[in-house]
Amino acid sequence: MKNQPFLKRLGFALSGLSAALSESSFKTHLVAAVAVLGALVWLRPAPLWWALVALAVAVVLAAELANTAVERLADRLHPERHPEIKLVKDCLAAAVLVASLGALAVAAALVFDLVR
Repeated sequence: MKNQPFLKRLGFALSGLSAALSESSFKTHLVAAVAVLGALVWLRPAPLWWALVALAVAVVLAAELANTAVERLADRLHPERHPEIKLVKDCLAAAVLVASLGALAVAAALVFDLVR
C-alpha cells in the first residue's frame, strides 16, 4: 500500500481513529483532552502553554493509538495467552502511562506558572 495518494492515506488514518473510538481507554483520553481544551480556553495561558499542552495531549493519544493497534494485531495473530505477548502489551500500556504522567507534569507546570 505504499505510494498511495494523500487523500487515500488520510482516509486510512481517519479509519484508524474511528476504530480507536471503540476502545474505552481512547475515549477516556479523548474526554480528558476536551476538558483540557476547555481549561485552556478558561485560563487563557500564553501561546507557548497552548503548544506544550497540545503536544502532551497528542503524545498521549498517539501512544493510546499504538497500544490499540498492537493489542488488536497480537490478539488476531495469537489469540491464546502467551507470556511474550503479555509483555509487549504491558510495555505499551506502560508507554501510555508514561505519556500520561508527562502530560500531567505539563499541567502541573502550567498551574504553577499561573499561580505565581
